[in-house]
Amino acid sequence: ELVLKVRIQSPNLRENDFIEIELDRQELTYKELLRVSCRELGVNPEHVQKIRKLPNTMLRKDKDVARLQDFQELELVLTVSDKNLLFRVPTLSEQSGYNKKASELTY
Repeated sequence: ELVLKVRIQSPNLRENDFIEIELDRQELTYKELLRVSCRELGVNPEHVQKIRKLPNTMLRKDKDVARLQDFQELELVLTVSDKNLLFRVPTLSEQSGYNKKASELTY
């Protein structure tokens, strides 16, 4: 397995941490990298404009992916300008453990 660090490129996201993904070394293709990255990050592949190997190299083809080494950092650059259309962050009242009555207490 090849282990890569992937995140979504966005300075606007509150948490923009990398996640680690694993790719089978027998299937190191651009399409497989895109599929696994999008699945793990919860992004529609149609919204990905490009995959960037940090700090400044665009991945374009299978040979680029085949050259990747363990723990290299990648970013998915999205085509949609409003990132809120892609992700739905639950409101406070939808999060597990939220107690509406406790939030209304006054001191």
